[in-house]
Amino acid sequence: MWVVAGLTAAVMFVVRKLRRGGARRPAGGGTPVLLLAACGVAIAQTIVLAALTVFARELDVSATGATWLLTAFMLASAVATPVAGRLGDQFGHRCLLVTGLALLLAGSVVAAVSTPLGSYPGVVTGRVLQGLSGGVFPCAFGLARQTVPAERLGGVVAALSAMFGFGGALGMVAAGPLVDVAGPAVLFWFVAVLALLALAGMVRVPSPSTSASPAGQVDLTGAALLAGTLVALLLAISQGRAWGWSSPGIVMLFVAAVALAAAFGLVERRVAAPLVDLRLLIGPRLLTTNIATLVVAVGMFAAVTFLPLFVQTPTALGYGFGYSPARTGLLMVPMAVCMLVAAPLAARITRSLGAKAAFQAGAVLAAIALGGLALLHEHIAELLVWCALLGLAYGLAFASLGGLVVGAIGQAATGAATGINTILRTIGGAVGSVLAAVIVSAATGPGRPPAESGYTTAFVVASAIALCAAAVTATRGAVNPQPGRQVNVELRDSR
Repeated sequence: MWVVAGLTAAVMFVVRKLRRGGARRPAGGGTPVLLLAACGVAIAQTIVLAALTVFARELDVSATGATWLLTAFMLASAVATPVAGRLGDQFGHRCLLVTGLALLLAGSVVAAVSTPLGSYPGVVTGRVLQGLSGGVFPCAFGLARQTVPAERLGGVVAALSAMFGFGGALGMVAAGPLVDVAGPAVLFWFVAVLALLALAGMVRVPSPSTSASPAGQVDLTGAALLAGTLVALLLAISQGRAWGWSSPGIVMLFVAAVALAAAFGLVERRVAAPLVDLRLLIGPRLLTTNIATLVVAVGMFAAVTFLPLFVQTPTALGYGFGYSPARTGLLMVPMAVCMLVAAPLAARITRSLGAKAAFQAGAVLAAIALGGLALLHEHIAELLVWCALLGLAYGLAFASLGGLVVGAIGQAATGAATGINTILRTIGGAVGSVLAAVIVSAATGPGRPPAESGYTTAFVVASAIALCAAAVTATRGAVNPQPGRQVNVELRDSR
């Protein structure tokens, strides 16, 4: 009870501050807070990844059960992200962003308290609440577009986009050392502190100079169908290997996902104010960007999933380094640092050559780094070089995606369009993680440790996927907007 009361009091204090002082803040002064909020959500997504075996032991569940700590977050985020983006466009991104941060704080506290009690349902519940904060990303884009001066918007959008990859890498870096020092519960307390700091910092975020779109009727039917589609799809992808790809449960989930998606498309074409305008998903302005987002996310999350497993492999098997989770986290430091460095570099490339060029440069560098990992991985120095290059590559790619989306649509649809793009990254991440596991496990027999050839094949496949992402944006239909020169996509009813 005291936890709930304390959280409520903290949120109410922040809201009062927002109402009293937000309008007096200088334009663009809240950019660091938006970056902190986005980074906190990205960290929360991956911070359990390197410690799943520890959570399995602490919560007395199987390894498959422990993966639900990751799956629960992705499912909740998949549902919340597009819905929050649309609601932010209608009712204001500031309010939705504060709500998302409050959910991140509440979920972190619930999971942190439940971990030492050994309460598996409590930790999963906390992860679901954390995942509902996924709407912070589209709302941060929308709020930045309303409050940041035009001459700075390109750099801010690039930095927010980079937070998705940088925060994810930072979560994996921090997890190992934190668990070794203070136990698994500290991971959630760490995220709680970030959420609280971001909530307090929202006082510095200026009130938007432009109002939200007229608030029409909320498309509750569309929201329910979209939620069902995403839950069925991601549940099937994340659990297919554990349940068996041909098992009745997985087959039914895929069938349900297709049926719900079809129903969602029919509903969205007929309602006056759709939750997701389908032209933001498959329209000519954003189709190539959305496909490229999905593909590059598959390649990145495949790499970050099996790279820690590779270095933790005992040297007695003839490969690997036998690293602990803490040392594995330190190995990811170059990747995280280079992702952070890539944000301003992506903004500079975008100003000179356009956002498409920045994305293509990142995708090609990723293909080179992953190909290098496939050929040269016997010494730790080689892995450090490839990790650094991979961080630079995906930092460029993710930082440019925000510019590609924001530069191709009108301001009124910013939250919805960036929400769709963010959820495609989540779906791509789920597919990439499963793809890596399938490829690696296919190179060995049941109950036996993975063979080195499985990892080599996985690196090669991820490299090919990165090249495919570059090729998608090289098509004629790809839009290459410049910062400050938005191509307004009209959302008139042409049905």
